[in-house]
Amino acid sequence: MQQNRHTFHIPVMGLAYTIDSPIKVAKYGISSVVSITDDELIEKMRAFYSQKFSFPYLEITSKSHDCRAERIKSYLNLVDVIVKYKFENFKIELSENKVSLENFIRMLPNKSDLKNGLQKLIDEGNAAKETVKKYLSEAMSPGEIDVNIMTKVDKDNFIKHEQLPIEFNDAHAALRGFAKSDLSSSVVLSAGMNPRLYSYFENFSAFFPDINLELKKKIILKVSDFRSALIQGNFLAKKGLWVSEYRIESGLNCGGHAFATDGLLLGPILEEFKSKKNQLIQSAHELLTKALELKNKPIPTEPLSLKITAQGGVGTSEEHLFLLDHYEMDSVGWGSPFLLVPEATSVDIETRNLLANAKEDDFYLSAISPLGIPFNTVKGTSNEKWKQKRIHENKAGSSCPKRLLALSKEYENEGLCMASKKYQDIKLTELESIKNDMSIGEFKKQKETITEKSCLCVGLANSAYMENDIEIKGQQQGIVICPGPNLAYFDKVVSLTEMVQHIYGNANLISDKNRPNMFVKELKMYVDYLKNELANCSETITSAQIKKWQTFKNNVSVGIEYYENLFLNSTYFIETQAIILEQLNYYKSELNRVEIP
Repeated sequence: MQQNRHTFHIPVMGLAYTIDSPIKVAKYGISSVVSITDDELIEKMRAFYSQKFSFPYLEITSKSHDCRAERIKSYLNLVDVIVKYKFENFKIELSENKVSLENFIRMLPNKSDLKNGLQKLIDEGNAAKETVKKYLSEAMSPGEIDVNIMTKVDKDNFIKHEQLPIEFNDAHAALRGFAKSDLSSSVVLSAGMNPRLYSYFENFSAFFPDINLELKKKIILKVSDFRSALIQGNFLAKKGLWVSEYRIESGLNCGGHAFATDGLLLGPILEEFKSKKNQLIQSAHELLTKALELKNKPIPTEPLSLKITAQGGVGTSEEHLFLLDHYEMDSVGWGSPFLLVPEATSVDIETRNLLANAKEDDFYLSAISPLGIPFNTVKGTSNEKWKQKRIHENKAGSSCPKRLLALSKEYENEGLCMASKKYQDIKLTELESIKNDMSIGEFKKQKETITEKSCLCVGLANSAYMENDIEIKGQQQGIVICPGPNLAYFDKVVSLTEMVQHIYGNANLISDKNRPNMFVKELKMYVDYLKNELANCSETITSAQIKKWQTFKNNVSVGIEYYENLFLNSTYFIETQAIILEQLNYYKSELNRVEIP
C-alpha cells in the first residue's frame, strides 16, 4: 500500500510554467499538471529533454500527419520514462545516503505513514540499505503526471482553407494525444463544458472501467460550483464516463483566467460539496451503470472512487489543514507560490525576481486575454513593455504565429485572434471611421480596449525557452505570467524543501503579518468585482442585468453571514478570529453601500 501521498498538488500554470514539473517533482511523490495546449512548445521540450537524458530524438514536424496528437503523445511518453527513471534512482539514493533520507522525511506530511515508517527505521537502527530499499519499494510511488485541456480552446483547423474533421480541432487532438500515450493518469478539463469534446472521450477505451473495474486514464473536472459539477458529471456519466475528481477553484482568487461565480463564495461552495458529495456520487453511478450496460462494458457494483479537492488563494499551513479537516478535501492545490520555486517550475530569472518583489497592488485582474475572460497578472512584465512599444509606434498587435486562440470568426471563417495585428488593424480602422461621432475620451477608451489584448500563446511559453536556453524565434513578445493575488505575500525565491515545509507548517515563508485570510481576500475581490461591473455598465441597463447584479449581491451577503458563523465556531484561526470578524463586518458594510440600479 503506497503511503506517500502528499496532501497538496501543483495545478497547471500557464502554457509553460508546469510544462516539465513532473520531471522535477514527481520523484518526491508530488503530483503536478502539464498543459498540453501548445504542441510547438511540447515538441521543443521533447527535443530538449531527449538530449539531456540521451534519448534518441526524431522531430515531429508541423507537416506530419496528426502532428499535434503525435507530439503530445511522444512528449508525455518521454516524461513518463524520465519520471520512472528518476524515481528508481531516487529510491536508491535514499537507501544509500542517510542525509538524503532525512531531508526527504522532512518534506513529507507530518501525519504521513511513510514519514513515520521511515523515521521508525532510523530510530530503531534498522536503516540498512536493503531494509530501506525494500520499504520504499512497497510504500512509495511517484507523483501523478496529469495533463490539462482548456475545453473552449478547441480551434478548427484547416489545410489550404479546407476545414479538417472535428477530431483535428485543437482540444480534440490534444485529448487524442493523451489517450494514446502510455500514461496512467488524469486529464484535467477546465473552462467549462464542451459537449463535442466530452463526447469524443467515448472513442478511447482507457477512460472506461477495465475487466478489473479500474480506470487506466481518469477525468478531473475543474469547477467553480456544485451545480456545474453535477451537470457536467452526469453528462459524462450518461456516456459511461466517470469523473474521478472535482477540482474546485476560487472564481477570482486564483491564477490565470478568472471565472467569477454569481457571487457564490468559496466557503459556502465547499460546504455544499461536503454535504452533497453522496448525491454527486450516487447520481453519476446510476447513470454510469446504465450507460456501461448498453455499451457491453464491465459494470461496477459500487461507485468508483471520487475525490474532491480545492485550490485558489491558499497560503498558510493553517488554511491548508482547515480545507482538509473542515471541508474534508482530499488534496489542496498550491499553484502561484511554486512560481518562486526553481526546482518545481520553469520561470526565467527576470520574471521570478519580478514576482518576488511584487507587492499587493501589483497583482490585478486584467482584460489582456484574447478570450475575453478576466485574466490575473502582475504589473511590469516584459510582455507589457513590448506591447506598449508597438502601440506607441502604431504597430499594435501580435504577428500571431501559433494561432491557438484564433477563435473569433467575425471576419474570417478560419478565425482570428483578438491579440493579432490583423484583427486589431481591422478594428482600429473601423474605430477611425466613426471617430468624429464620439468624444476624445470615449475614442481613447475604445482604442485601449482593442490594443490591450496580449499574445498569450507566445508570452506564456517564452519563459520555458529562456529558462532552458532554447532559441526564441519571431516577434519579440516577452513574458506573460498569470499568478494569483496570493503571491503578493511571498517575497523571495525558495527551495522546494522550504515551500513544502511551509505548506505542512514546519517553516514560514510569509513575513507580512497583515496577509488577509484566503476567504476574506476572495470576499474583497468579489465586492470589488461587483463595484467595477456597476461602474463600467453601459447607459442602457436591461432587467436581466439588474437581476444578475441583485443575485450576485445577495449571494455575497449570504456568504458573509456563513463566514461569520464559521469563524465564530471554528477551532481554527483562533489567533486571527477578531481581525477576520472585523474585516467581514467591514465588507458587509461595503456591500450594503453598493446600490443596484
